Amino acid sequence: MAALSAARNTPERAGGVVGYPVKASVKPIQGGIAVLSAGYAAPGTAATGLIAIGRFEETVDNTSGANGAVTAQVKRGTFKFGNSTAGDLIAQVDAGADCYIVDDQTVAKTNGSNTRSVAGKIIAVDADGVWVKIGQ
Repeated sequence: MAALSAARNTPERAGGVVGYPVKASVKPIQGGIAVLSAGYAAPGTAATGLIAIGRFEETVDNTSGANGAVTAQVKRGTFKFGNSTAGDLIAQVDAGADCYIVDDQTVAKTNGSNTRSVAGKIIAVDADGVWVKIGQ
């Protein structure tokens, strides 16, 4: 395409909730960490190369479907997830740092010797979890 030479009505996806095509053979659960895996939405897992995009707003079942057979609504924002344990326990002193995905509901202080993807930024820590800002 050539550069614009006149005004253009550019479509947008407004708001913090966006529908993403879901990866084959997964069942995202409402409230879980949502990631992009090879371009498709999937539950967070301890793996590298994932891009955290938010929190699943609904449970969808694509366990028998192909990539993109169903769509899931994902919300960007700041959410409370479970805190890891022992050396990976996140403390308030870690606020402002990245945290890492352990599973679809747990975050950790470290990348697990380069085995985990970034979940987002630590905002605050409560006795029952970690507030994490996910998504742009």
